[in-house]
Amino acid sequence: METNSSGSKEPQQQQMAETSGQSQATSNEWCLIESDPGVFTELIRGFGCVGAEVEEIWTLDAGAFYHLEPIHGLIFLFKWIENDEPAGRVVLPDSEEGKGIFFAKQMVTNACATQAILSLLLNLQHEDIELGETLIQFKQMCQECDPYKRGQNLGNSLQIRQVHNSFARPEIFDLDTIKQQSSLTEDDFYHFVGYMPIGNHLYELDGMQEGPIELGEIKPGQNWLDVVRPIIEARMKRYCVGEIHFNLMSLVSDRQRAYERQIATLQKPGNDMLLDSNLSEAERMIEIADLQRLLEFEMEKKRRYHKENSRRRHNYLPFILELLKQLGETGQLMPIYEKAKERSILQANYQFSRLNAMPTDCNDESVKVETNPPPK
Repeated sequence: METNSSGSKEPQQQQMAETSGQSQATSNEWCLIESDPGVFTELIRGFGCVGAEVEEIWTLDAGAFYHLEPIHGLIFLFKWIENDEPAGRVVLPDSEEGKGIFFAKQMVTNACATQAILSLLLNLQHEDIELGETLIQFKQMCQECDPYKRGQNLGNSLQIRQVHNSFARPEIFDLDTIKQQSSLTEDDFYHFVGYMPIGNHLYELDGMQEGPIELGEIKPGQNWLDVVRPIIEARMKRYCVGEIHFNLMSLVSDRQRAYERQIATLQKPGNDMLLDSNLSEAERMIEIADLQRLLEFEMEKKRRYHKENSRRRHNYLPFILELLKQLGETGQLMPIYEKAKERSILQANYQFSRLNAMPTDCNDESVKVETNPPPK
């Protein structure tokens, strides 16, 4: 769980390390991780896993899921509610069913982002995904352990913690002062859980629970996404009208690798698959060109992820201080401050008027619940 005591405010702000002027969490601490597909994709790469990436899902409409397939699992971020009852049956880890599922209790504060993605990866068996040496060794080490010991092993894993904490941002201000001034209540905690099919059942993997939560059967020929979507929507509807701090991401196969394989197949002369497909030479060239455009898009996306992650880690404090100094010396600082102050007052008045007009019924079924993109 991402706790308020560690600075969590909302899904897009879960990125601060508990240090002052440092770019890494210290000792055995785990930093807060931003709920962003670029961060999670680079986390997976850092663990040594190959063939998987993370994509964000903006709506619960079926079309938002199917174009990303194969989807191996979902990562859901939501506001944690104390004493919230599980949505299904908790599977005992020492039962026959539980023994077939890798489940770890969350024993470390702020580790739930990494724990959610590892819960999916360590239960996944797919030809596209290669776990890599670090995760294979971790899984083997934990195979005979109970969920509590697995959680402790995760917290003590230097390699995994270093990758996680590589996303710690340098702190610009003293967080203790910010926390004292924060208007957040003690209930403003955010938590990651995973959803995935295992066998012919759907499970929720939540390190705050005592075991995996079995949510329902996946019937023969049924897409597991059709089972999980109503469950996530029902969970979101339990919150008051106006609550938008949700984030949903999917664990998918690396699309760049898939496109590269398809292009190689189409370019290979005398390929039996091409002979069976009845593609003409012109059609084959058109398909290759289409795949190359998609491949370039994926490569550009990864370059963008890398650039954004570099910016997340960069310390902008010297630049900010120099900018303020120059604005002050040229007489531009106070006019900018006054305009910002005026805009802030207008926004506060607008939000206050919206709150007064908002219905108080938290179970208003007339409201369509969907994930919302973060404000820019």
